Amino acid sequence: MTRRILAIAAAVALIAAGTALYTPDTDQDTLRARYLASASDLRTIEGTSLHVRDTGPRDAPALILLHGFGSSLHTWEPWARALDSTYRVIRFDFPGSGLSAPDPTGDYADMRSMQLLATLMDTLGLRRATLIGNSMGGRIAWSFAARYPERVETLVLISPDGFASPGFEYGKPADVPLVLPLMRYVMPRSVFRMSLEPAYADQRVLTDSLVARYYDLMLAPGARDAMLQRLRQTILINPIPQLRQIQAPTLLLWGQQDQMIPFSNAADYMKALPHATLEPLPTAGHLPFEETPEAALIPLRRFLSQRLSH
Repeated sequence: MTRRILAIAAAVALIAAGTALYTPDTDQDTLRARYLASASDLRTIEGTSLHVRDTGPRDAPALILLHGFGSSLHTWEPWARALDSTYRVIRFDFPGSGLSAPDPTGDYADMRSMQLLATLMDTLGLRRATLIGNSMGGRIAWSFAARYPERVETLVLISPDGFASPGFEYGKPADVPLVLPLMRYVMPRSVFRMSLEPAYADQRVLTDSLVARYYDLMLAPGARDAMLQRLRQTILINPIPQLRQIQAPTLLLWGQQDQMIPFSNAADYMKALPHATLEPLPTAGHLPFEETPEAALIPLRRFLSQRLSH
């Protein structure tokens, strides 16, 4: 979701110039009442309070689902409901996202995210797992697979981030517009909805309830500041050397209507990943697990059934 933040910034700047639409944080208790399934889903990992959902048979192969920038574990619910009768399905909010608190260390770099993931796996008693990551979560998934190959059974990347793009050059912090910090104070729902639209090829999927969930969680205490810090701390490096190290069987799922990370990027990953299979999704955008969950599940189920034993 990184590139949409830049669109939010421009729209917010125009509105803020002539209005005083202060948008405060929403009380954490209110958000938990709406979006927390169980108090036991809040876990302290490396001193950080993480929101974690862990469903399905404990002795089944484990799938860990990693959401994208500005999203939350709720994005995976259609797939989680479909998969957790067969697999152990684990999803969590990165620090400062969803119902996870901002990281008290102030560190939002990918290395910190991988450290938290490794510790979470240890806490859950998982030596190995399948990682399924979208966008930013895809970048963290393949980075983890390159760094900790012994911990990754298989890898599923859905429109993963990682290659340079406008505003994101290798070896340099992201190009953050000066007006972007305004989102801490001004976040009109109508403008926010506009920022979500490019993620979906079919706008009918973007229902009022879906927008409300994204918007509510964006207003969690400290979430907007954490998002800004994560963006500022994102420094891409040429991913090809790391991708070539990955030995895990890899499924690359990509919506051909993706307007956020274009389908053409799939060719770069296929050239670099030694054990990858590409499954194009002709009618999907950036979030096929939300937009066309059943259609996207077909290649995923086939891949998992061929690669994972029960």
